[in-house]
Amino acid sequence: MENQTLTGLLTRIAGEFPSRRAISVSGKFDLTYARLHELVETAASRLVSAGVHVGDVVALVFPNTVEFVIMFLAVIRARATAAPLNQAYTSDEFEFYLGDSESKLLLTSKEGNASAQAAASKLKIPHTTATLSEASAELTLSPTQSESNPDSVTKLTNEPTDVSLFLHTSGTTSRPKGVPLTQLNLAASVQNIKSVYKLTESDSTVIVLPLFHVHGLLAGLLSSLGAGAAVALPAAGRFSASTFWSDMLKYNATWYTAVPTIHQIILDRHLGNPEPVYPKLRFIRSCSASLAPAIMARLEEAFEAPVLEAYAMTEAAHLMASNPLPEDGPHKPGSVGKPVGQEMVILDENGVVQETQINGEVCIRGLNVTKGYKNNPEANKAAYQFGWFHTGDLGYFDSDGYLHLVGRIKELINRGGEKISPIEVDAILLSHPAIAQAVAFGVPDDKYGEEINCAIIPREGSDIDEAEVLRFCKKNLAAFKVPKKVFLTDSLPKTATGKIQRRFVAEHFLAQISTAKVPKFGA
Repeated sequence: MENQTLTGLLTRIAGEFPSRRAISVSGKFDLTYARLHELVETAASRLVSAGVHVGDVVALVFPNTVEFVIMFLAVIRARATAAPLNQAYTSDEFEFYLGDSESKLLLTSKEGNASAQAAASKLKIPHTTATLSEASAELTLSPTQSESNPDSVTKLTNEPTDVSLFLHTSGTTSRPKGVPLTQLNLAASVQNIKSVYKLTESDSTVIVLPLFHVHGLLAGLLSSLGAGAAVALPAAGRFSASTFWSDMLKYNATWYTAVPTIHQIILDRHLGNPEPVYPKLRFIRSCSASLAPAIMARLEEAFEAPVLEAYAMTEAAHLMASNPLPEDGPHKPGSVGKPVGQEMVILDENGVVQETQINGEVCIRGLNVTKGYKNNPEANKAAYQFGWFHTGDLGYFDSDGYLHLVGRIKELINRGGEKISPIEVDAILLSHPAIAQAVAFGVPDDKYGEEINCAIIPREGSDIDEAEVLRFCKKNLAAFKVPKKVFLTDSLPKTATGKIQRRFVAEHFLAQISTAKVPKFGA
């Protein structure tokens, strides 16, 4: 049963490696596995004493802090459901997410979050803060400093079917959908991530990504804890390029995982301001958006470690496919690798499995995959067909069984019947030495229905202009794929996880050039 629940797995690891370092708060203190387990059990019993029931949803609004880690694990230990939320939301957004998840309690750091608290107060949701000042201190929960009864948690048995995590999809095409993930979904995903990257108690990482999304939470934090490995949290509670490598060295990091945007920030800093020494890494992982082959090559050259691109989504409790470690096979630029721990097929619109090299929709099934969106029969009907979960991504398998993504089905650009993959155009743009970031997107066009545009951020010190971008594209792309307009900019609209959402980019730049009504992209 213990491998069927995340809580059971973490309890077993705490017993196997009690004195090993589990969590470090950079520059402050470390927690061993035994101490982390003790803090989680105590916090869980406090939550139960304070009236948190099995199945209740508890919203967590924290930076990347040790209090978040403890309270997240305590909530799921108490058989409640953790709903981590982005602390940057407005009070209206908090009101939507707290209401949609039917949260019964809001947990924050002692500094609090005014927008979340305003929304919670409007919805009559009580608010509690959590503080841990040092490793040996008691965790303070206020105002619910009720006496905890350890028996209240000892009596609770975590079941594989318990809904432990509730997140919303990032909504690239529509209103965010609520995704419930069970103890079994999380345990299966952690096992998949551990197996493909061979994570063990000898590994160590620094958390780069926010813990309110599956990438940072599952791949960075929980898979490390499920392997007896060590995790360091930056002192600032979020990624900081200026402290990243010193933390990586201080905590003997063996790997890290990030989105392409952050890899580019790390790379740009290396080019302009290199560190005197870099740690010897087993691998660097990239996920959540496509990594251009040119960026992968620059990363590998700069940090002398294999860069493994992976493919994941919230509905799969993160990981679906990954390039293997070098000892297990080649890692291919432009591919997201092979399926990990689950079945994956490419289907056409009639549910027929496609041959290699033929495009279709990427579909999956496995123990890591959610059973369905919350209160959304329409979305469930569309997503679960022919016995498979449909990802909404278009892709194909090559003859070695590696998956290549062409793009989101709804983001493909249809120029007069010619389907253009924006990912392919991005990769060409990013191979230009003077371009730091780039995104291609479709815009409405009277003649072709849709036309292709792009936005680029020039590399610092470069004087690249639209004419040079177009010349480069004409040399490297078929004529119909060449962007008709190039926007030069110093920033691109991104989500909290650093994803560039094409429809927002399109709306943003079209609004700048048109006083006419701009159609909103996506349903």
